[in-house]
Amino acid sequence: MSDVNQLTQLGLFDARVPRYTSYPTAPQFSPTLTDDVFSSWIRSIEPNSKISLYLHVPFCRRLCWFCACRTQGTRSEAPVVAYVKSLGQELELLRQTLPEGVTLSRLHWGGGTPTLMPPQQIRALARQIFEITPLSEGGEFSVEIDPNEIDEVRLDALIEAGMNRASIGVQDFDPEIQSIIGRDQSFEITKSTADSIRARGVESLNADILYGLPNQTSQRISDSIQKLLTLSPDRIALYGYAHVPWMARRQQMIPSDTLPRPEERLDLFETARRLLVWDGYEEIGIDHFARPHDGLAKAARTGTLRRNFQGYTDDTSPLLIGLGASSISRFPQGFAQNAPATAQWKKAIEAGHFATVRGHVFTPADHWRGRAIEALMCDFHLSRAELIGDFGADPEALDALMDKAVLRYGSFVRRTREGLSIPPEGQPLTRMIATLFDEYAMAQSGHSSAI
Repeated sequence: MSDVNQLTQLGLFDARVPRYTSYPTAPQFSPTLTDDVFSSWIRSIEPNSKISLYLHVPFCRRLCWFCACRTQGTRSEAPVVAYVKSLGQELELLRQTLPEGVTLSRLHWGGGTPTLMPPQQIRALARQIFEITPLSEGGEFSVEIDPNEIDEVRLDALIEAGMNRASIGVQDFDPEIQSIIGRDQSFEITKSTADSIRARGVESLNADILYGLPNQTSQRISDSIQKLLTLSPDRIALYGYAHVPWMARRQQMIPSDTLPRPEERLDLFETARRLLVWDGYEEIGIDHFARPHDGLAKAARTGTLRRNFQGYTDDTSPLLIGLGASSISRFPQGFAQNAPATAQWKKAIEAGHFATVRGHVFTPADHWRGRAIEALMCDFHLSRAELIGDFGADPEALDALMDKAVLRYGSFVRRTREGLSIPPEGQPLTRMIATLFDEYAMAQSGHSSAI
């Protein structure tokens, strides 16, 4: 573990910085990017290439107070059924625009709670997707599953639809913490869901758990991690809870005085990290862990690990198309985001055009700066030769930024002729170090704690 006093002096416990699931980050997107641009980017995709597809279902039976995602509550199926019907119309627009022969390297259904969809819609939606663009050989179809919102019938429908990776949100198993964050989910129901998924032949299981939750202690997170380990997920995301009540009003339900201090957050992370490593998981980037056989671990070992809006991925496709309200797409040309409000998104789709409302066109500098940030976040190392030779970095500008990192962070970074590396003791500072390569102004109030 790094020296806490030195980390304090470097500002780790006060800083609020981006998570860098994209570069530039979403706050830099402009409303000048339109659906016409989005359509032209789709048409420019090379025939017979591989892309990734993300579908956002923004509905939940209940709104968890800790969550900062764009979701809305519903007590009935009707809004979900109507929404998925509009998703079908958006898919038809994609079919009309997409070049021939395109296949999927990854398909992900996220939310919200995709498992609120009735079984017949699960089957119909998957069928429509694969008629437009089939899953390529070795491709993954993953779905976010809420153990409180899944049953045997819907799980069978997902298997029939082709799901081969499932992701379960855990957050924490402690009943008191669950009550404070508005997320009641027993270990028993979570285990039952995991067992049912495994029994149906799905070999790849992800789980998300949070550190930095209210009233969380080292003992409590140890207990939750040890329970999680009995489920033996293939991947675990250990995310830091981002308390941003000025952005997510539901978080105002969580008393701020129950939250651990930043120094305690680091201790919670380290407690969980040690347990996961002890159990045989390999560390992936700043907050993921994977079994050695998992694709994420293999990507980390071979230098092909990437980062996108879902976090770390072993998907190397440069194209990610997002469908549904608020979804973000990534193309070689830039980012495009759909209208965040469901009504606005639906109105555009029903009018016969995509719902793009903002985005960003990459500048030449975005390419090399974005790759530098991604490399630090994925590998804790950036290659000077790669950035100059493959991404067009200006050598003098790049050298100046690496020198600046050394000046700012001293022994917590290592500068060589090959590039810049972050040793283990400096890795808690990774997001802060990455900001040195970000040329866009950022408001700290718009981002989460650096630890």
